Amino acid sequence: MNENQELDYMFVKFARVWIPDADEVWKSAELTKNYKHGDSTLHLTLEDGMDIEHKLDDKTKNLPHLRNPDILVGENDLTALSYLHEPAVLHNLKVRFTDSKLIYTYCGIVLVAINPYENLPIYGSDIINAYSGQNMGDMDPHIFAVAEEAYKQMARDERNQSIIVSGESGAGKTVSAKYAMRYFATVSGAATEANVEEKVLASNPIMEAIGNAKTTRNDNSSRFGKYIEIGFDKRYRIIGANMRTYLLEKSRVVFQADEERNYHIFYQLCASSHLPEFKNLKLGSADVFHCTNQGRNPVIDGVDDAKEMCTTQHAFSLLGINELNQKGLFQVLAAILHLGNVEIKDRDSDSSIIPPNNRHLTVFCELMGVTYQDMSHWLCHKKLKTAQETYIKPIPRLQASNARDALAKHIYAKVFNWIVDHVNKSLRATVKQHSFIGVLDIYGFETFEINSFEQFCINYANEKLQQQFNMHVFKLEQEEYLKEQIPWTLIDFYDNQPCINLIEAKMGVLDLLDEECKMPKGSDDSWAQKLYNTHLKTCSLFEKPRMSNKAFIIQHFADKVQYQCDGFLEKNKDTVNEEQINVLKASKLDLLVELFQDEEKVTSPTGTAPGGRTRLSVKPKQIRSAGASSKEHKKTVGCQFRNSLAMLMETLNATTPHYVRCIKPNDLKFPFTFDPKRAVQQLRACGVLETIRISAAGFPSRWTYQEFFSRYRVLMKQKDVLSDRRLTCRNVLEKLVQDQDKYQFGKTKIFFRAGQVAYLEKLRADKLRKACVRIQKTIRCWLVRKKYLRKKHAAITIQRYTRGHQARCLVKYMRQTLAAITIQKFQRMCVQRKLYLQKQAAALVMQTILRAYMARQKYQGLLRNHKAVFIQKHVRGWLARQRYKRSLRAIVYLQCCIRRMKAKKELKKLKIEARSVEHFKKLNVGMENKIMQLQRKLDEQAKDNRVTSERLSCLETSHAVESDKLKVEVSKLKGIEEEAKNNANRVTSLLEELERLRKELTTTQKEKKTIEDWATKYRDEMEKMVAELKQQNGLLKTEKDDLNRMIKEQSQQMTEKMTRALAEETQQLESDLNEERSRYQNLLTEHLRLEERYDDLKEEITLSVSVPKPGHRRTDSTHSSNGSECTYNSEFAESEESSRHGEDVTRGMDTSLTLKLQKRVTELEQEKSSLRNELENKEEQFQRARVRDDEEHKKSRGAELEYESLKRQELDSENKKLKHDLTAMRQSLLGNAGAGAGAPGSPPYKVLMDQLNSSCEELEVRKEEVLILRSQLVSQKEAMQHKETMTEPVHYAEDVHKMKDSGAITQAYLGLKETNRSPRFLHKPLEANELLNRLRLLEGQMQQQRRSYDNEVEVLRGELQSVKEENNRQQQLLAQNLQLPPEARIEASLQHEITRLTNENLEMLRTEDPTAYRSAKVNILRRMVDLMEQLEKQDKTIRKLKKQLKVFSKKIGEMGAGHVETISPGQMVEETVRPVNIPRREKDFQGMLEYKKEDELKLVKNLILELKPRGVAVNLIPGLPAYILFMCLRHADYVNDDQKVRTLLTSTINSIKKILKKRGDDFETVSFWLSNTCRFLHCLKQYSGDESFMKHNTPKQNDHCLSNFDLAEYRQVLSDLAIQIYQQLIKCMENILQPMIVSGMLEHETIQGVSGVKPTGLRKRTSSIADEGTYTLESILRQLSAFHSTMCQHGTDPELIKQVVKQQFYIIGAVTLNNLLLRKDMCSWSKGMQIRYNVSQLEEWLRDKSLMLCGAKETLEPLIQAAQLLQVKKKTDEDAEAICSMCNSLSTSQIVKVLNLYTPVNEFEERVSVTFIRTIQTRLRDRCETPQLLMDTKIIYPVTFPFNPSSLALETIQIPGSLNLAFLTRV
Repeated sequence: MNENQELDYMFVKFARVWIPDADEVWKSAELTKNYKHGDSTLHLTLEDGMDIEHKLDDKTKNLPHLRNPDILVGENDLTALSYLHEPAVLHNLKVRFTDSKLIYTYCGIVLVAINPYENLPIYGSDIINAYSGQNMGDMDPHIFAVAEEAYKQMARDERNQSIIVSGESGAGKTVSAKYAMRYFATVSGAATEANVEEKVLASNPIMEAIGNAKTTRNDNSSRFGKYIEIGFDKRYRIIGANMRTYLLEKSRVVFQADEERNYHIFYQLCASSHLPEFKNLKLGSADVFHCTNQGRNPVIDGVDDAKEMCTTQHAFSLLGINELNQKGLFQVLAAILHLGNVEIKDRDSDSSIIPPNNRHLTVFCELMGVTYQDMSHWLCHKKLKTAQETYIKPIPRLQASNARDALAKHIYAKVFNWIVDHVNKSLRATVKQHSFIGVLDIYGFETFEINSFEQFCINYANEKLQQQFNMHVFKLEQEEYLKEQIPWTLIDFYDNQPCINLIEAKMGVLDLLDEECKMPKGSDDSWAQKLYNTHLKTCSLFEKPRMSNKAFIIQHFADKVQYQCDGFLEKNKDTVNEEQINVLKASKLDLLVELFQDEEKVTSPTGTAPGGRTRLSVKPKQIRSAGASSKEHKKTVGCQFRNSLAMLMETLNATTPHYVRCIKPNDLKFPFTFDPKRAVQQLRACGVLETIRISAAGFPSRWTYQEFFSRYRVLMKQKDVLSDRRLTCRNVLEKLVQDQDKYQFGKTKIFFRAGQVAYLEKLRADKLRKACVRIQKTIRCWLVRKKYLRKKHAAITIQRYTRGHQARCLVKYMRQTLAAITIQKFQRMCVQRKLYLQKQAAALVMQTILRAYMARQKYQGLLRNHKAVFIQKHVRGWLARQRYKRSLRAIVYLQCCIRRMKAKKELKKLKIEARSVEHFKKLNVGMENKIMQLQRKLDEQAKDNRVTSERLSCLETSHAVESDKLKVEVSKLKGIEEEAKNNANRVTSLLEELERLRKELTTTQKEKKTIEDWATKYRDEMEKMVAELKQQNGLLKTEKDDLNRMIKEQSQQMTEKMTRALAEETQQLESDLNEERSRYQNLLTEHLRLEERYDDLKEEITLSVSVPKPGHRRTDSTHSSNGSECTYNSEFAESEESSRHGEDVTRGMDTSLTLKLQKRVTELEQEKSSLRNELENKEEQFQRARVRDDEEHKKSRGAELEYESLKRQELDSENKKLKHDLTAMRQSLLGNAGAGAGAPGSPPYKVLMDQLNSSCEELEVRKEEVLILRSQLVSQKEAMQHKETMTEPVHYAEDVHKMKDSGAITQAYLGLKETNRSPRFLHKPLEANELLNRLRLLEGQMQQQRRSYDNEVEVLRGELQSVKEENNRQQQLLAQNLQLPPEARIEASLQHEITRLTNENLEMLRTEDPTAYRSAKVNILRRMVDLMEQLEKQDKTIRKLKKQLKVFSKKIGEMGAGHVETISPGQMVEETVRPVNIPRREKDFQGMLEYKKEDELKLVKNLILELKPRGVAVNLIPGLPAYILFMCLRHADYVNDDQKVRTLLTSTINSIKKILKKRGDDFETVSFWLSNTCRFLHCLKQYSGDESFMKHNTPKQNDHCLSNFDLAEYRQVLSDLAIQIYQQLIKCMENILQPMIVSGMLEHETIQGVSGVKPTGLRKRTSSIADEGTYTLESILRQLSAFHSTMCQHGTDPELIKQVVKQQFYIIGAVTLNNLLLRKDMCSWSKGMQIRYNVSQLEEWLRDKSLMLCGAKETLEPLIQAAQLLQVKKKTDEDAEAICSMCNSLSTSQIVKVLNLYTPVNEFEERVSVTFIRTIQTRLRDRCETPQLLMDTKIIYPVTFPFNPSSLALETIQIPGSLNLAFLTRV
């Protein structure tokens, strides 16, 4: 593909180009039509939618610049852009500055810095630490990256470095230089005691005060150039600095333009004039002085001049300028202000005068210490010299004013130089400088409406710097090509040597200016004519303005600049009146004399003077000296500047330069506002575009073969991929790019010309687009087919269901039809039946009504007939009875009369018969039979009579009853009859009443109807009202429910709020405690660091001053002698002795180092003690808060207790009253003895007395029980108070708290009193409260019994344990006695018995009188010592006698007395003792190790200094050295040797510090001694005798407690040592992990093929590294596992391991997140996936180690959220809300930073819009957080050492022989 074809391929439809624009410089457009070769116009569409036609140049036919792909926009390095041209550079800077808020961008070797006009949080110590040690291309562009690169190249290449910071005023040069120096001061540190890095930084406020001023472009503009050399020693630590200044703008002292200010120091003095130390300066407001009020705006927004004055004074003091010199400086500066206000008036046209007693001149002379007359005279006169004579000439007012201003400028220049000299003296290195880094802060190219001598010099300096820059860039390009062995072609670049020659060559501008200054009558006009005559026709870079003869134009590398010639000569000569200087030299102010002591006499270069002048005689010698000095002073400002610039260029050429170009984005100082016109002007002026042009002329795009293969693998076919990556890339490129001039193959890289990467990116994008289209086609086909099949299946299903539905509908219709017919049938039947039934019912009703009516009529008729018949019947009956009665009486009367008549007749007849006998005979015939019959009948009748009489009696009875009943019924019937009569009478009245009632009923019915209507209406109204009331009631209920809910919610909220407040307060207290602990631990770290520094410096001093003796040989550090292993005291003594020796040898040396360090150590120790006290105060406050809560709880129960006490008093009074009543009852019973039933001997009396006596007895018993209960409660209360100091379970403590008050006693008393009122005395039912009280009483008694039982059991257990121990001890003594000889047995048993009896007596005495116990114990110990001495004497006598006995026995044997066995003195000769086989028991050890004092050094050496941790950790029990040391300490405590205890502990601590200092970078060693230090600390706690640490001890371990010494202070020292070891462990671990984290967590592709590689620029990799890091995530996990296994092997406490792991994960998360926030290339979607996968692997590691609950996972939460933020959607407001709720562990600045840095790797990804980022910032505005961007990787969580007692018995520990501790004896 040729070039035209390539252009045709690139300029196609939708391609984007840049076209020139008057307002925006360049404007983006898009092609709407393909371009063909030969077309004269392009059809374009602008971004606003407007269509235009862009005409090409007819001559050149140059096409517009193409835009880079979107994925290249916003790159860190401008050279990474495929198209390198001005619009691409401008657009890339604008996108980074305005959208991403990134102010730094690389442009090859140049760092472009755009002033944001806003304080950014990117310069803190965390950012410095993040950039420290990093490669320049690995992190985002930053001034710290340039400083780090310079620092590393200085250390690596052993070559001096320089950082050249340039730019126009207001671009931020001074700030950039200041931050570069701050970086060096932070990362390097100082090598001397003078804190040089602080002094280097302190020089900045001084130089800003005297050399910076406010201009229209910058509030803090540097009005001088400076080059600061920061010196380093061989260890690359700052040792000093030196400053060179260039071209101070002295004219600003006396003149300022509008809206500008003089130098800051003047305004600082005026703002501080009210202070006492400045009263003598007689200053006031800045508006008063002419030198400070010309700009008419003396205030800078946001700047407090008085506060800045304090900063300046502090900086003066820090740099060693004492208060006297400061006072002198301020006097001189104030005098300059007063001098500017001196008013000079015209005397005549040729002379001037100062009015007498001028106030400001008077103050000037007072401050400067000169006479008023001399100064006022020489301000208005000048001295002219000839060959032989000297004349004094008055000068006019204008010249006098100029002379006054020249003097002010000269004085200020002298003050400026004096301050610079003293700053350099303060910063001067005390040792030899090895290398330096120079920071050049110099003015950039300047062009104004009126340009004078200053702008000329500035632009001249920039020409020289630009030439050096071009040569350096050219050289780097050439070196790169030669290094990669590609063909080198000469690159045409702009050479500004002709412009430099125009300025500095012979007969150049400066040469002609100096020549004109030497002329007696030289002027600016004559100099301009010389310039025109010399260069106008010979040099194309020199031009003359058309409308001016006093100006000239020079074509600089950046732009054409027109200079006005007015003032060039005066500024170049820079003369001052010599006599004025002489007056100042005669000053009484020492500082002023010092300023001018080396002053050379400045004379005017003019010739002879006219007449009329005073003549002075001068000696010839003085004339010659004046002439010599005059020659020296003819060195002009231009010449001086040229020489200093030459020296500067020589220095820069001898160093490796690094360039920082500062850009001013706008003239209005608006934050993050980009003005393209101003930016382009500065880019052209500072050489950035020239760098781009040089790069674009060659091969600007460079790829490594692996990067090219990874990026463009998609353009290769499978057959093109070979094992050789270089050959693969070559084959592919030959196919893709036909023109081989477009690329070159180097050794490690492929070089592309400009635009080729964009072409390859387009091919890649097209290939990916085609692949995406194919994938989309296939997926869409699959989706459509799947959709079709789904639709087909759905259609079939719908048809099936539809047909089924239709069939069901048909069946349903048929069923419905049939049902309808049936329903119709039955409905019709129902209707007809209903009609029939209605008719039937109507008929029946009618019939019923009719029949009822007829029946009623018939009934009424019958009733009437019946009543009439009834009446007739009764009437007729009555009439009949009346007639019958009358007839009966008549008949009876008739019968009586007839019968009486007949009877009379019969009587007469009988009387006649009785008188005859025959008659009697007839009568007696059958008389006897009749008598017999009659007799029988009589008997029967008598019998019947008896029966009848009985019946009669019964009947009488019944008759009487019935008669009574009948009488009653008769009376009732009579009443009824009377009622009937009355009723009959009332019938008529009732009928009338009925009629009346009917009428009333009719009326009532009418009223009823009316009332019913009213009631209906009323009911409706009431129902309506009720409904309304119900509705209102419902609303009220709803409101009530709402209010209840609100009240409930509010109460719940209040509860939650109180709970939350309490939790927050608790958390705050805990955080405060942790903060204090952290501060304390940080202070320990600082203390340790200062101690180490002190030791190092002491060693250096000792080595530097000591003279090695001949024959002396230095021993190896690993085989130190005994002298090197002494205790801390001896070491300190030796160090003092050696230091005294050093002082004797080097008496003249500076001892400020030692004094300052000692002072610093003392201050740190005081701060440490204060922090410790503060920590203790915090803990005491926490404890007091808990006590206060308990007291509040007690107070809350105070009312209840008072109520119970009142109730108890009431019950007591009631009890007394009952007693009194009982006594009165007894007396009354005894007094009433006369009563019979209540007599003393009567049974009721006995029963009552028995009950009373029993109740009294029971009452007495209850009283005794109450007393017993009170006594037990009091004893328990005392016991509980004793136990409260111990750590008890919470519920038991609460029980004790409940028992402490008198409420329990009151309850018990009330329960007993209620028990006394039992139901047998008071017949009242028990209430619920009484039952509860009794239950509580029983419960309290049960708890009391249980506690007493538990106490008894504990006592019995203790007694049992003591009995067991005594038994064991007796058995041991018995076994030991059995092993002894018989006489020794008796002696041992006696000694044991004496000891036992002594101990018992002492125990009894101790319980009775402790003082007597101590004195008795001392006496007994003394007596025992005496007895032991006597015993030793006796032993010696016995041994002597035994030896004599053996000698005698041998003599007897020799004499032939026979073989006689030697009998021991303790055996009886007569008896034969049978040997007893007693098994030997193992010796019972006490867990102590005895050693001699002289073996202490050997112990420390073998156990600490020379111990190998790996062997101990693998083969022996964990913590063995700690156990051995503690056992030795126990023995020293046992023998009560305080010196031995102290020396052992001191030696141990110092030896551990020594071994850690020697091998502090070995993780295994540090972990080993951390574990042993903690174990030693735990042992000191466990065996301290403190009950809080003895709860988990066995009785045997309790016996091993320390008995004589309280080592609490040493426990604190060991705790501090453990903290130091822990922090050293963390640092060691961090040093090991640090190189792995970024490579393993970010750079390494754990998931292969996910991340993409973007085109890179020149800064991808610097020359500081050779290869890419090889660490992976597996490396990190392996290292973590190694850490964990090492700590487990060393027996580190599990809680401590958790804290270490948490710290490890925090470091991993913090370092990863910090690098993510500082690396734009890492902020992509694919990298977020990689990070989340890596985090999941770390969490899996935690699960495997069972450490998920240690808090390590929570430390990774910010990193997890950052990874999620890279992957979530970032478009809509919902996405913003989700991000705000998700990223709660990230700060707002971090979230915004990640969103700004988010970079698409492929064109298919989208950037985050600025609007979305603004939305995020708005939503997160209310967050309360720190503005810090990066996480602090130096944070170490406060460590705690929870008490972890050991279950290992000390007596069972065996000392292995490998430790070489045979001199220790187990006791």
